[in-house]
Order: sequence, then structure tokens, then C-alpha cells
Amino acid sequence: MMLYARWQQTLSLHRDEVAVMDAVTGATWTFAALQHSLDSLPALAAGALHVASMADGVLAFVIQTLWAWRDGAVLCPMEREGGRVPDVRGMPAGIAHLKMTSGSTGEPRTVMFRGEQLAADAENIRTTMGLDRTCPNVAVISVAHSYGFSNLVLPLLLQGHPLVTVPDALPSSLRAACAVGHRVTLPAVPAMWRAWWKSGLIKEMPIALAISAGAPLPLEVERGVFEETGIKIHNFLGSSECGGIAYDCTTAPREDAALAGTAMDGVKLSLGEGSRLVVESAAAGEGYWPMGDDALGGGTFFTSDLVEILEGRVLMRGRVSDAINIAGRKLNPADVEAALLSCEGVRHCVVFGVASADPARCEDTIACVNAAEGLTPANLSSWLGERLQTWQLPRKYWLCPELAPNGRGKISRAEWREKWLNAQPLKV
Repeated sequence: MMLYARWQQTLSLHRDEVAVMDAVTGATWTFAALQHSLDSLPALAAGALHVASMADGVLAFVIQTLWAWRDGAVLCPMEREGGRVPDVRGMPAGIAHLKMTSGSTGEPRTVMFRGEQLAADAENIRTTMGLDRTCPNVAVISVAHSYGFSNLVLPLLLQGHPLVTVPDALPSSLRAACAVGHRVTLPAVPAMWRAWWKSGLIKEMPIALAISAGAPLPLEVERGVFEETGIKIHNFLGSSECGGIAYDCTTAPREDAALAGTAMDGVKLSLGEGSRLVVESAAAGEGYWPMGDDALGGGTFFTSDLVEILEGRVLMRGRVSDAINIAGRKLNPADVEAALLSCEGVRHCVVFGVASADPARCEDTIACVNAAEGLTPANLSSWLGERLQTWQLPRKYWLCPELAPNGRGKISRAEWREKWLNAQPLKV
């Protein structure tokens, strides 16, 4: 209920101001209009799971968020309807929000948050990045993902930071967003920044603040944009488990691609065992659900990132997780494996990530498959295309009759990744 009280403060301060604008149609909704839409909705059961999906667009997602806040339901954002949702029976009292992530361990996880933890993340982002309400956020990233929720939805509802919606990240949509008459704040991912830079679009855009997160920002893109437009893209490191971690607040392009930035306001960073990054923050989640993993809790998150911290600067040196980073989205390889194993003729499979030739993409997904004779990569791609989102599909299929579980019934991703790199049957 704390979040709804904060929304009421925002509403009181900005009632008749524009909260959300559709860049394509020009339609606008004030903060009062958001509340009016909410007032017509029936009560939800307190503590019950409430799923908000992107199926009906950003505006509907925002209303769904307020609905859960008003009635004390547990909000679970999802990219699309019909996804796997957690069982909240027995969950600790006071949980307001759930994030579904595989970012820390490579296995599907549910992260629990209380309202004050989400609010702390929003405040850390506001003060660190210097968010300016006169420069609306443009919603090119998904508001259902942790990055989008923290950088777009929370500033809107807790701080009165207006939001411009677009249907996609294509140049025509961005041009519409930039025609709203304001300089804009643009949180995006490296693949988007690269595409916009290559198309020459950034020169036309009235960008007040450029942010990149989700994957390492290639120096080539950062320097190229700066040289051609004078716009500095600020690298941002965050995690679903704890929100914002580090931010590059400098005004000139970085010299080292490994530099993530320095600690966010309200965040303390240190090194744990094996040089793993340890984050202490009021924004860190309550813990995983089901409980039992001590990597998260008590305001501390032990990440899977391997780093150096030199004079406050965080330098990324790898990770210990199996999760695959696809242009900022974290892919759980087990999800792809499960879909492959549902295909008739697939005996065994293992999925892993390898470095992509495109730095903005970060990694490519490789599917190693022991399949019946006659089952081709094209067959497998077609099968998965009907069951997974496009970004989740493997880039390469490696048909390996020798792939089989070991004596313990396990298939090692690390082992088969090494075999792939040594064999190089196809150039990635």
C-alpha cells in the first residue's frame, strides 16, 4: 500500500499535467485520467497474484500496476500472457512485486520486493542520472522488464516523470516521439543505439539524456555517436535482484569497454569471494521465492559478475552464470532445451551462449542436439519458432549424435561449449 500512497502524492502534485502521450496518435492522458481509469476497476484480493502483461500496451500496463498497488495485490509483470507464473501461497506478508529472472544463476528465479525497495531503486535512479521531468521518458524498452519498470514506470508513478509511448524502436516511431515538442530522456539497449546510429537517426533527435543498459555498450557506438552528435550515451549496470548498480556519469566516451561506471547513489559496492561483485542497497530485493538462497536478502545481493573495483570504477571481468545475454535480455537456456525436447526425434540437447561477432548483441545462442536421422536444423528452427519468441531462438544448431548425459544423468554446458569452440563446425 506504500506505493499507492506515493502515487497519491504524485497525483496531488501533477493531477492535470500530461502523464502519458502516444507519439503516433498524439493522444494524451493526464495523471487524473490514469486515476479515473483505475477508479472503475473492482477490488482485487489483498496478497493475491496480479499478472500485468504487455499484451494491451504500455498504458494498460500502467493501469494494471496501479490496480495492484491500490488493493495490495502482488504484481507480477510479464512480457506476454500465458507465461509461467509463480505460486504465491505461503509467500511472506508485505510482498508487493515479483520479478521473473534468470539473470543471477541461469535458472528461472522469482525475486520478491517490498514497496519501499522499489521506491528506493526509483530514487537512486533519479538522483544518480539527474532525471528531469521536463524531458519525458521515451518507452522503447519493455516496461515489463526490470530495466523498463524501474526507469519508466516507477518514475512516472512515483515522481511524476511523463512517458511517451511508441509501438516499436523503428526510426519512424522515434521520429514521432521526438516531435512531441520536448527534449527527451531515452533509455535503450546497445543494439538499438547501434541501429539508430548507423541509420543517422540520432542526429535528428532532441535527446537530453541517453542511457544504455542490458548489455555492454560497444566503444565503437559510444564514440561514434559522440563524435557525430555530441551526445554522450551513459552506460548503466543493473540487475533484476537489486535494481541499479553502477552508472557512467562522465561526459566523454569511455576509454575501456569493461568500465560499467561508478556506484549508484544509495548503493555500496564491494568484492566478495572470487572477485564476485557484492551490492548493498535499500533497493535490493527481499529474496528469492521459494526461499533458501542466501545470495539475496537483508539489503545485500551477491551477484554472479566478476569485477575489479579501481578508485570506485567498476570494471567487468566476466560472470559465473549460465544465463545467455542477448542484446540485454537474459535467456534461460533451460527454456530453449525444454522446447527442443518437446520435438519428436530430439533425444538430448544442451544450449549455451558464445561471444557474438556483433558486440551489441553480446552473445549468440548455440543449440547442440542429438536428433533422429532426418531431423534438420531447419526443422528444429521451425519447431522452436512456434514456441519461443524470436530473440530466444538459437543462432546455430549443432547436430551431435554423440551428445549424451554423463553417469549422473547430467550434460555439462561448459563442457559442450568448449567442444563447440574447439570444433567450430560453423563460423559464429
